[in-house]
Amino acid sequence: QVQLVESGGGLVQAGGSLRLSCAASGSIFSINVMGWYRQAPGKARELVAAIKSDSNTFSARSVLGRFTISRDSSENTLYLQMNSLRPEETAMYYCAARSGSSFFGDYDYWGQGTQVTVSP
Repeated sequence: QVQLVESGGGLVQAGGSLRLSCAASGSIFSINVMGWYRQAPGKARELVAAIKSDSNTFSARSVLGRFTISRDSSENTLYLQMNSLRPEETAMYYCAARSGSSFFGDYDYWGQGTQVTVSP
């Protein structure tokens, strides 16, 4: 079992930046991929970015060049650096992890979410 706890969400003006963190604990050796999802009101949940154990990354086209996913040296904390934020990116952001080896597929573990609100 893996536990994930997000932090770092909040209110920011358009064009501003936020850094989200996700602390992982438990059987983290079983995890091969970690990622960030977001879900805005009335919209589908989408994978924003993900990172594999070999440090290969995926970023959604809408955030490419603005968001960066990374891990700390001990690989127990996941980060999402979000720059040039847009109001339409207001959403609940979730940390997720999976034992599968691909970016895409069912994620097995989820955090509680952290709210990001971008004001115009």
